[in-house]
Amino acid sequence: MHFNISAPDLNFVPTLQAELDQKTKPLHSLGRLESLALQIGLVQKTLKPRIERPSLLVFAADHGIARAGVSPYPQSVTGAMVRNFSQGGAAINVLTRELGWDLHLINAGTLEPTPWPSVQDRRLGPGTRNMLNEAAMSAEELEQALKAGADSVRALKADGCNTVAFGEMGIGNSSSAALLIHCLCDIPLQDAVSRGAGCDDEQLRNKKGCLEQVLSKHGRIKDPMEALRVFGGFELAMIAGATLAAAEERMLILVDGLIASAAVLVAVKFCPEVKTYLIFAHRSAAAGHAALLQHLEVAPLLDLQMRLGEGTGAALALPLLRSAAAILSEMATFASAEVAGPGPS
Repeated sequence: MHFNISAPDLNFVPTLQAELDQKTKPLHSLGRLESLALQIGLVQKTLKPRIERPSLLVFAADHGIARAGVSPYPQSVTGAMVRNFSQGGAAINVLTRELGWDLHLINAGTLEPTPWPSVQDRRLGPGTRNMLNEAAMSAEELEQALKAGADSVRALKADGCNTVAFGEMGIGNSSSAALLIHCLCDIPLQDAVSRGAGCDDEQLRNKKGCLEQVLSKHGRIKDPMEALRVFGGFELAMIAGATLAAAEERMLILVDGLIASAAVLVAVKFCPEVKTYLIFAHRSAAAGHAALLQHLEVAPLLDLQMRLGEGTGAALALPLLRSAAAILSEMATFASAEVAGPGPS
């Protein structure tokens, strides 16, 4: 797919900075809230930014590698959790309700169909192939997944949304994330493999052994889209496509933890201009995420020792975005408030 992505106009930065510096506060006293406000204003190219119709999309899919015992949970859990999402009972349901997100549930490719009205059916098949034996998906399937993710975001943009986040559900997807991080960030595989949904020591050893076998078969792939095709999942490919489309539409993108970050990593490696639109919401406690963040030279907003996924970390950061935008849009300046500003030193 072709995406026409360009970075925001950096010539607007001095105007934004001057506005922030004239707010009724000591210079830089709001710390990272100010840099966040500047980023939001830059992306939206306005001194009056707003967070409109924030939407969190959860993509669900199964992975063939799960049959090799890389997770303590059976593949059936993916579909069962989608049902739980549809009934409003999962952590992501609670947080999005509490914080004012529009939640969208998307079946990217679960083992079984998910015939619930609140779940959008973008199912490309009953999960990916087992990458121990062959590539996870074909080139055609990758293209379809990228397009499905992009189309989802473009529909939201047309409906007035300017801020998105992406969550995921898929037993086995932390294996895909580990391989993507290893290949695209030059991070040793041992450092990229996490316990996922809770592997014990023996299960973790088995998982590492399986992923070493995968690398022995396919090699270390540097091309981001080829790595995604061979090692990824339908949900990760849809997140990558959604990220690229959101950057093309000049939307703010709140990035969740390990799994979502691995998919976003593919988008950044494919098109570096994407990075300007990304706000990394939190540092996951899962192994590999801190190394990914360091590789991209980004600092997340939160560190709550979370490792659930689903988009939960991204969901929690929305109040910070709203607050930063409001500081720039609504806070008085020294002149407007008729307050004396700082004098010469």
